[in-house]
Formats: sequence, structure tokens, C-alpha cells
Amino acid sequence: MQPTSATPPSQSLLASLLRRAAVIEPHEIAAVVAAFLLFFFMWGGYFAVRPVRETIGTVLGRQQVANLWIFTWLGSLLIIPLYGAIVARFRRAAFLPATYGVVAIVLALIGIAMRGEAINPLLAKFFYVFISVVNLFLISMFWSFLLELFDGRQTKRLFGVVAAGGSAGALVGPLISDLTVSHVGNSGVLFIGASLFVAAIVCQRALLAIWTTRAGTVAGATGKDDPLGGNMFAGITLILRSPYILGIALFVVFIATVNTLLYFEQLRLVEIYFPETTDRTRVFARLDWIVQSLTVLSQVLITGRVAQRFGVIALITAVPIAMIVGFLALAVSFMVFPLPAEGAAATVVPASFTVFVIFAVVFVLRRATEYAFVRPGREMLWSSLDKETKYKAKNTVDVPVYRFADVVSAQVNNGVSAAGAGATGVALLGAVVAAIWACVGWWLGRRHEAQTGSAQTQLEGTQQDEARAT
Repeated sequence: MQPTSATPPSQSLLASLLRRAAVIEPHEIAAVVAAFLLFFFMWGGYFAVRPVRETIGTVLGRQQVANLWIFTWLGSLLIIPLYGAIVARFRRAAFLPATYGVVAIVLALIGIAMRGEAINPLLAKFFYVFISVVNLFLISMFWSFLLELFDGRQTKRLFGVVAAGGSAGALVGPLISDLTVSHVGNSGVLFIGASLFVAAIVCQRALLAIWTTRAGTVAGATGKDDPLGGNMFAGITLILRSPYILGIALFVVFIATVNTLLYFEQLRLVEIYFPETTDRTRVFARLDWIVQSLTVLSQVLITGRVAQRFGVIALITAVPIAMIVGFLALAVSFMVFPLPAEGAAATVVPASFTVFVIFAVVFVLRRATEYAFVRPGREMLWSSLDKETKYKAKNTVDVPVYRFADVVSAQVNNGVSAAGAGATGVALLGAVVAAIWACVGWWLGRRHEAQTGSAQTQLEGTQQDEARAT
């Protein structure tokens, strides 16, 4: 079949580079390139505006941010039944591109309203909650469609290189923000993010064209774009009926807890060491693009090979084990090196800055390895499940469950600090959580390998029976 205008050219430079990085069959190239570009622009748009969110967090203060996470969780609860109703009644070709369009419009409107030196507190809170809800929703929606497009065996080969598209976007987005925020301000950064989401609409339509026509797509993709039907609250019942999905939900809870503990420490340290808001935006952007540089290299060169050789277990347990060491290192650093008084600017001398440097190393390595290994591995856990589960249960786990864990762990973080344990106590708590996270990951990996192995054996048996019959 001749490529359509919506089909990325299979012999492009990008396609050639991707084929060198992973084992991609000729009939998979167009779908992989389109998915790579979609993830690039979508995640680039989010990560371009993420530093603005973090700067707003330092302006509002950690206590107000912890309270905002309650509203973020409530927003995530509201979006799931709405999303369930949409996927039950509308084709993916309609609602997937439209979602990116809505995000682009909202970012542009907030950018217009945010012009000027002062940041309106109410607008800042709305933006913080909106972008915190929508980021998890967008990433979950993207992987839900990819799980429909690729089968279980293909996910091990292809998800690493597709994930690299998102990481490349998450590298370029904050890099642009780092270079431009001094000239265009925080509002201008939001316009940049909106334009990247518009580009994501084009890529999503291209990928949908490949999927629905089955031209250049992968084996096992149905290309059937019917509404899914069912109950808008089906995601909740699907989770409660399955110990395996409950395990995935628990795994996500521990991811969120570890991330939250580090996130609030990040806000505190940046607030201490960088009093100017533009400097804070630049620091957050710089951390983001350093993380994504490491992530892209890992995803292109390592993730797929690790998944094929060692399986999902290695992807989802290595990072929790590493984080045990990371949190213990932070606990020691907080005891050895005193921090400047909170609320006062720090004197930037080697002894004073050591804690921030150690934290930055742990923070960067955690995020880079999570994007490179845990995220693709976590998505692979869903590959053996049915279509309704991949959309409805998965989005319920990825958004409201994740955000509920954020709310609880944020309050626990504040409680531990208020009890006098301080940053050292929070770091030790993080080490315990990471240890339990690793155990849950190991159990899930074993279950997944058993399920996919059983399904593959049944498929091979069926193929042998059909061959004997002919």
C-alpha cells in the first residue's frame, strides 16, 4: 500500500536512526515514527510549561502546594468519569486529537492572563491544578492507545524507543524554556507549550490514519475505531476485581510517594538557594533537560535490550532498589551538612551548597531512570489485558489513584517534618517506601511474565493445531 500524506516516510532519517537503536520490523516503522513524534510534541509541550508550575509552587509555598494537591486529586476524580463517558461513546479518532486541542487553548488563555510582572494567586492556583491533573491524564491516554496498537511481544522491543520520543520532547521543552524565559517571561513559555500541543494534534491524526487503515502498521493491531461502550465507572470495578490490577495500583502509589517526598524537598532547597523567581524557573528547567538527556540515551540504547534480555522484572525493580541507596545518602547528608535557615537566602559556599548538589544528583538519577525503565516497564504490565481495562482501569490507576497517593504522602511529609524529624526523617521514610516498592515490583513482574508466557504457549499451540489441520 502506498504511504498516505498522513504516514511518516518509512525511509526518513528519523526512521533510520530508530532502526539502528532498536529491532524494528519494516511494517512497524511508520507507526513507531508517528508514535515517537506524537510523544515528542506532547511531552515537550508539558515539560516546556512545567518549570513555570514549579516556580509558582515556590511562590505559593509548600503548605499551600500540599493543600492544592487535594484539589488536584478532586480534579482527577472528576476527569475519570468524564473520560469514561467519552471513550464509551466517541471514536478515538475524534477525542484523542481534541484533547490536545483543549490543552493548547487553555495554556494560551492562561498565558494571556499571566502577562505582567505579578502573578495572580487565583490564576496561579488554577494553572497549578490544571497542569498537574492533565499531565498524568495525557500520558495515560497516550500509552492506552499504544497498548492497543502494539501487542505484548512488540512492547518489549518498541516501547523503549517510543518512550525516547517523549524524553526527547521533555529535553527540548525545558531547554527552550531555559533559553527563552528571560526574554519572553513565564507567560511566553506558556505560548510555546501551547504551540507544541498543536503540533501533537497533527501527529496524533497521522498515527490514527496508520492505525485505522492498517497501512504500514504493526501486526496485531485491529484498526477498529468503535466506541468502547460500557459503564463510565467501569475502571473502578475492574481494579477491585483483579489482584493483579490492584498490585499495579499499589505500585503506582509507591511511585507517587517517592516522587512526592523528593518533590517537596526540591521546592524547599530551591526556595532557600535561589530567591529570584526567574532563577528558579531556570533551575527547574535545567534539571529537567539534564534528566531528559540521560533518559533519551538510556531509552534508545538500554531499555529495549534490558527488557528483551531480563524481562519486565528488571525494569521495575532496579530503580526502587537504587532509590533505597539514594534516600540513605540524603539522610546522611542532611545530618552532616547543616542547611541554611528556611526563608532566608543561602550563602553559596561549598559547605552550604553540598546538600543541594547531593540532592540534585539523587533527584536527577531517580527521574532519569524512572522515565527510562520504570515507565516503559509499568506500561508493559498492562499489555496482556483487554481493551476496556487498558483504557478505563489504567486511567483510573494513573490519574486519581496516583494523585490520591500524592495528597496522602504530602500530608505525611508535612507531619514528619512538623514532628521534629525534619529532612532526615523524610529521607529515612523514603528509603522504607522504596524497599516496599521494590518488593511489589518484583511480584508484579513475576505475575506478568507468567501471564504473557502462558498466552504465548497457547498461541503457539493453536498455530501448531492449525498447521496440522492444513
